[in-house]
Amino acid sequence: MANTPVEYIQHHLQNLVLGSHPEKGWIIARTAEEAKEMGFWSIHLDTLGWSIAMGVLFLWLFRKAALSATTKVPGPLQNIAEMCIEFVEGMVRDTFHGRNPLIAPLALTIFVWVFLMNSLKWIPVDFIPGLAHLLGAPYFKIVPTADPNGTFGISIGVFLLIIYYSIKVKGVGGFAKELSLTPFNHWALIPFNLFLEILGLLTKPLTLALRLFGNMYAGEVVFILIALLPFWAQWTLNLPWAIFHILVIPLQAFIFMVLTIVYLSAAHEDHH
Repeated sequence: MANTPVEYIQHHLQNLVLGSHPEKGWIIARTAEEAKEMGFWSIHLDTLGWSIAMGVLFLWLFRKAALSATTKVPGPLQNIAEMCIEFVEGMVRDTFHGRNPLIAPLALTIFVWVFLMNSLKWIPVDFIPGLAHLLGAPYFKIVPTADPNGTFGISIGVFLLIIYYSIKVKGVGGFAKELSLTPFNHWALIPFNLFLEILGLLTKPLTLALRLFGNMYAGEVVFILIALLPFWAQWTLNLPWAIFHILVIPLQAFIFMVLTIVYLSAAHEDHH
């Protein structure tokens, strides 16, 4: 797959891209240059595929837990599902100050889905790309949250919900008034208020996406660098780094979920 360490790193950080090439039409990019030439509207097949797969796995696991639920001695899957639900419900109860039956299921979905996508990082860095290479795929990047397209996809969805509920709860006029008369309640400072509030609004999806992407991407780079070391050094460093990610992976899912709840709680607050 690669002849030099630089090529190895570049190979493992390149997505499997489908797009319209200006000269070759719709193709799967065989080189990073071809992927770049496809432009903005290309599709990262690996990110999309693994995101959907982890979403389906989440639905299957919780459906199985619900169907096998018992009031007697619960099984391991029921215990895990109930712990996740109680944990998320507690966070929503403490953090969300409005009334909306969508918030708790949304928070649970985000937490478990992001956790499952992050957990793909525990698979050895060469295993899936190597298998994909044998099947004819030139590149294959397994962790969806190490791709900004994946993290921005989720954060933009949250951002649209923020806008929707801000308008639904406060009305168009109330939302516009909040943007234009906060923090300084004076007509002369409306341009300054709008600049601050719109900037603050736009930074919400940015912080959600970039925080998750940055942590997962940095962790993936370190795993790749460890894989370049001699065999004996790989085992020495890979195990503690993987153990460290036992904390990082759920922590990043938790932060994404909590920030989503906080942002949606603010969207439901009507001060007028």
